[in-house]
Amino acid sequence: MIILNNAKIYTARKENLWADTLAYDDGKIVYVGNGIGKDNNSINANNCSVFDLRGKTVLPGFIDSHIHPGAVARSSWHIKLPWTENVDEVLGFIKTYAKAHPKEEIPFLYFEYYPTSMFDEKGPTKELLDTAVSDRPCLCQDFGEHLCWLNSKMLELLQVDANTPDPSALEVFVRDREGNPTGWVKEMAWAHFAENMFRSIDWRPPETLTAKSLTPFFDFLGSHGITAMCDGFIEADEQIQSIYEMDRAGELNVYYDGMVRFWSYEDLPEKISKLRRYQKLYSTKHIKINTMKLFLDGTNESGNSASLHPHVNDPDNYGEIMMETEELTKCFVLCNEEKLDLHIHMVGDRAFRVGCDAVAAAQKIAAANGTPWVCQPVFAHCEIVDPEDMPRPAELGITINWSCHWSGGYFGEEAMNYYTEEKWRRMYQFTPFLDSGALVAFSSDVVTFYELNRADPMFGIQVANTRIDPQVPLNPAKYPNSMRPPESAKLSLDVLLKGYTLSSARQSHWETIMGTLEEGKLANLCVLSNNPFEVRPGEIGKISFETVIFEGEVIHGKL
Repeated sequence: MIILNNAKIYTARKENLWADTLAYDDGKIVYVGNGIGKDNNSINANNCSVFDLRGKTVLPGFIDSHIHPGAVARSSWHIKLPWTENVDEVLGFIKTYAKAHPKEEIPFLYFEYYPTSMFDEKGPTKELLDTAVSDRPCLCQDFGEHLCWLNSKMLELLQVDANTPDPSALEVFVRDREGNPTGWVKEMAWAHFAENMFRSIDWRPPETLTAKSLTPFFDFLGSHGITAMCDGFIEADEQIQSIYEMDRAGELNVYYDGMVRFWSYEDLPEKISKLRRYQKLYSTKHIKINTMKLFLDGTNESGNSASLHPHVNDPDNYGEIMMETEELTKCFVLCNEEKLDLHIHMVGDRAFRVGCDAVAAAQKIAAANGTPWVCQPVFAHCEIVDPEDMPRPAELGITINWSCHWSGGYFGEEAMNYYTEEKWRRMYQFTPFLDSGALVAFSSDVVTFYELNRADPMFGIQVANTRIDPQVPLNPAKYPNSMRPPESAKLSLDVLLKGYTLSSARQSHWETIMGTLEEGKLANLCVLSNNPFEVRPGEIGKISFETVIFEGEVIHGKL
C-alpha cells in the first residue's frame, strides 16, 4: 500500500473537492481524505510506504477525449516548413530542400505547415508550387490540416484531371472554370488516389503503424499525465493490432477508447461490421471500441463548414455538409439499435443544427418503437453555434467535445474569409453549454508530431483559461494582449480540470473507474510541479508532471 500525505489533492468531486491524503493498493484508491483517521479500517499504516509530498498538488489522471495516435505516428517523416506568411520564403525553402535532397533520395516531398491565411479563399495553385519543385510529386499541408497544396507532377501521378469525380461533398479538388484541378485540395481528397502515385514512383512513405512507431506518442501521454484517451478514429487494422500487442506486452499505460470512421448511411453497416471484428479481436481491460465516427462538415478556415449564413464573398455558398437531417437520423437510429455511440466532427452552425435535429428525431423513433435510447451522441468542435441551439445538447443528452488549445489564436482570423467579423467573434464559446447543464469534455485533437507538444493538458488549460495562445498569438494591436474575444468565453480552472477528467470519463463511460480521486477508483493520478490555482494564468502551461501513476504504478518520474 502507498500513502501520499501532506499534499494538495484535487479530487474533481462535487463533494470534498480537496484533500491532503490519498492511499492506494493493488492499483485502486482505498482512501482519500484529510489525514489517516485512527478508525479507518482500510489503512494499515504499519504495512505501507508513506510519501510526504510537501504540499505538492495531486490531480486525477487526465483523459484526452479526442486525439489521433495513428496520424501522429504516420507524420514522423513529414518535413517542417519555416513559419512565415511570406509565400516567397516558403517556396525558397522548398526549392532549397528539394535541391539538397534529390528525388532518388526522397521521391515524394511532404511539407507541413503553411499558414492557411497565406492565401485567400481562392487558394494556391499548382503552377506556383511548380516554381519550387516540378521533378517529383510535392504536397504542402496547411496549418489547419484540412487543406493541401499540390504541384502539377503530383496531380499527374495521382491521375486526377477534369474528368475525375470528387470523392465526396467535403473531399474535393478545387477547380478552374474548365474543371481542371488548380492544385488546392480539401479534406485529403488526394489520398483516395495515392495508390496510383505510389505505384508510379515505386515508393511508399514510412507510415506503417507498429508498436515501435506508436511508442513515442504513448510515451508523450505518459509523461504529460494522460492516463486515458479516445482515438479520433482508427487509421488502419495494423494500428489497433499494434496497440493490442503493446497492451499484451504490458507496455500500454493508458486506457484506450477507439472509433471506426464511416462516410454515409450506405457504408455504415459495413463499418459496424469492422467495429465488431475489432471488438472481438482486440478488446481488453484497457482497450474498448464502441463508437462510430463521422465527419459531418469541414472547417471554418477552409470555407467548407456547414453555415447557416452565406459566405461573405459568395452569397450562394453556405459551405458543405456530408448528409442532411434525414440520413443522419437513420445513422443515429442504427447506432442506437447496435448499442453504439456516435462521435461527429462538426464545425459550422448549420452542421450543429442538423446534428441536434437528427438526435431529436432518432430519439422519437426509438421511443415510438419502444427501444431504449443508449447511443451517446458526441459533437466534437462545435466552433460556431446559433444562440437558439445552445440549450439543445443538455435537453438531448449530447456531449460537447472541445479542443482547448484552439481557444486562442491558433487558427487566426482565417474564418473571416467566409464569415463576418461579428460571427467570427461568436466562435469558440462553451459557457452557454455549461450553464445549461450539458456535458462538456476536453481534448487536444492533435494529428501530427508537429503539434504534439500542444497535447500537454496544462498548455490546453492555459489557452482556454486565458484565450491567449503563446505560440500563435493574435495581433496585439487589434486584440489587446492577443486575447481572442470575448473575455466572457474564458473557462475557469475548475471547469477545465473537471472537463479533462470526470467529464471526459463520462464521455467514454469510464466514470465508475476513473475521472475523480475517490475510494474504489483506479489509482490513475499525477503530481505537479506547481499548483495551477496558485500560478499566474499565463504560467499554467509551464507546469510539469513530476510523477505520473497508472493503476498504482509509477510510469513517469518518481515518488
